[in-house]
Amino acid sequence: MRTSRLLAAVAAAAIALPALAQDSAAPANTAAPAQPQPQSPAPAATPAPQQPATQAPRAVRPSDGVGESQTGLVELLTEELTEPPPPPVEYPDHARRDPRVVGRLDPAAVGLGDYPWRGASGAFLGSLLRRMETPIASRWAHIALRNALLARAAAPRNIDPVDWAAERAWLLIRMGEADAGRMIVSAVDTDRFTPRMFQVGVQSALANADPAALCPLQQGIQKIEPNIVQLVDAMCAAMAGEPETAAAQVDSARRRGRMSGIDLELAQKVVGAGGNTRRAVVIDWDPVDRLDTWRFGLATATGLTFPDRLIDAAPPQLRAWQAAAPIIAPLDRLESAQIAAGLGVFSSQSLIDLHSIIYEATGPDDLPETQAWQLRLAFLGRDLDTRLGAMRRIWSGSQDYLPAQGTRAMLGRAAALVEPSADLQSDAPNLIASMLAAGYDRDAARWSQAVSQMDDDQYADQAWAMLALGSPDGSGVDLSVRRISAFIDRDDSEGHKRSALLVAGLAGLGRIDEEAASRLSGRFGLRIGNRSPWTRLIDRAAGFGQAGTVLVLTGTGLQAASFAEIPPSHVFHAVAALRSTRQEYTARMIAAEALART
Repeated sequence: MRTSRLLAAVAAAAIALPALAQDSAAPANTAAPAQPQPQSPAPAATPAPQQPATQAPRAVRPSDGVGESQTGLVELLTEELTEPPPPPVEYPDHARRDPRVVGRLDPAAVGLGDYPWRGASGAFLGSLLRRMETPIASRWAHIALRNALLARAAAPRNIDPVDWAAERAWLLIRMGEADAGRMIVSAVDTDRFTPRMFQVGVQSALANADPAALCPLQQGIQKIEPNIVQLVDAMCAAMAGEPETAAAQVDSARRRGRMSGIDLELAQKVVGAGGNTRRAVVIDWDPVDRLDTWRFGLATATGLTFPDRLIDAAPPQLRAWQAAAPIIAPLDRLESAQIAAGLGVFSSQSLIDLHSIIYEATGPDDLPETQAWQLRLAFLGRDLDTRLGAMRRIWSGSQDYLPAQGTRAMLGRAAALVEPSADLQSDAPNLIASMLAAGYDRDAARWSQAVSQMDDDQYADQAWAMLALGSPDGSGVDLSVRRISAFIDRDDSEGHKRSALLVAGLAGLGRIDEEAASRLSGRFGLRIGNRSPWTRLIDRAAGFGQAGTVLVLTGTGLQAASFAEIPPSHVFHAVAALRSTRQEYTARMIAAEALART
């Protein structure tokens, strides 16, 4: 289980604990850049030949057969040919960017304060970012962590600032946030790239299906990615209008036999699209058994889509990259967009906008069969029954973990338009879950009174638990020990997992005191007070007010495919730490989401 591997990794990192608060020196992070994580696609590993060094031009001499009458011209040519090359173009001072402050979001505006890392060790944080496995179980934790990684804040100490930017970008890419990763990479001047940043720059270009972004990195690629350097040179030559050079590079790669099959063919297709090489390439996916970043980036850049067997088996992060690729037709990326929304890469509005494009492009006779039509009815149906009927069909359309959460978020605004009523008790859990998934916490809180009047314990318990955790201040929701005990008594989840998550969330939010939480945990065997190296790390980071560090540790504590694999103690400590660092909204959304998705 990933949580177990996480604890082992964090335990090893616990020696860096003093760095969270003290300014004592720690060793700089000088280790070689980590290879891409197993769950994240990596460039094709087939080696390519090293490009030979360019031979210097030979000076022309009179003895080469040039007449004496042309000696002056020869001397001029000789002088020009033997002059040292002009210095490389340098960035003007006014265009220089400070690598110590890289980011696009104001940290204070996203609730992190002015100093989100506040004295934390960069070597320690960089190790956490590099080791984190993705995706994480919580959509809201994903969103908050993305904002922290995009924050325009000073780099922490004990790490090269460019390497710090590279680690942030690489985690964003592995989270499915290809655009966000590119924002970080592009904010660093290329002449300041470290080997680690060159590696991440290659990954960013491929995840964004942008082969042209490889061209400014050619010199670094030759040193850190020799497997692909010759084909990168070929693609860049084609895009620069040099088709003959590009074709020669491709032919050389083929002759040497170090690049072959689909990897060579996709590069040749990019070359053909970038210049008049008069070579048509037909891509045969039958021999291909998996997608990686190289195959995804080059295929998508040329407008190719993948066979169902390949795209269905691809990791969620790659599906999120495809969802954001504008060259792919909206209908062809709809399923990937639902996964992206479930991850937190796409907002609810982004998914609605994609459905709107599909709606406009679909013929009238085909519309009733589309989800875009159902979504329109959910918002604009002539009466409540029509709108609820459309929402029910969308909710039941997918039972898979990520698409289901994505469609819930998509319906958040439509659910907020429904007036609370105890008569709608069978729909109330889904309506409230949708509102909270999309962040409409105040609209969800309006259901408190209606929930208290419901006569079906199953629906009432589900709705009440989410409101107890997700409502802005808990007012209007019965938070008595008696009500919580009644919920636990009726909980039929394995090991009372839902009850444990409820008590963990309430205790972390301070809505029940520690004594009540301990008593409930002991009485029902919920074990929310378990301690580990990770819990000590996040508690200590919260005590030092390191809001960004708390979010990174929240991500590490929620490394799992679903909340079913997350220990309740992790939810308790993450929620408490977020609340302690003034991130209560995120804390409430994570706590409520845990109940909704378990």
